[in-house]
Amino acid sequence: MTALNNLPAIVSKRKKRVGRGYGSGRGGHTVGRGQKGQKSRNKPYLLFEGVKTQKSLLRRLPLLRGKGKLKSSPKPIVVNVRFLNLLPKGTKVTVKSLAKYGLIKESEGRRFGVKILGAGKLEKALTVTLPCSSGAKKKIEKAGGTVIEK
Repeated sequence: MTALNNLPAIVSKRKKRVGRGYGSGRGGHTVGRGQKGQKSRNKPYLLFEGVKTQKSLLRRLPLLRGKGKLKSSPKPIVVNVRFLNLLPKGTKVTVKSLAKYGLIKESEGRRFGVKILGAGKLEKALTVTLPCSSGAKKKIEKAGGTVIEK
């Protein structure tokens, strides 16, 4: 146990929490936000002119309504070909079989989907029933396996 007079020096500084009083390391009154105005009180609307957002980009996006309009759509879970070597020869590759061998979580696989990509080398013949990239398809067929597309 280290003695209180022999503690290691703290190298990194804490993040300054704006607007939390004098003890926060960012003095009281305006706390580094300037004087008056919209930005001194809260975050302005995303398309507000003073915000660095490219309006041209936002105009090109499809009009979506509601809270999640700027969130990205869920992308499938990526599994590279080299991880398929963990499965035994002749296995039918599905979300269930990948979950069984601990490559993905089954709930996430069902929710987002799974895509096989071609990074790495495959040494076993497998039957793949999931979406694949063209490179992964070539490697699976080269190893003696088949790809069944739905």
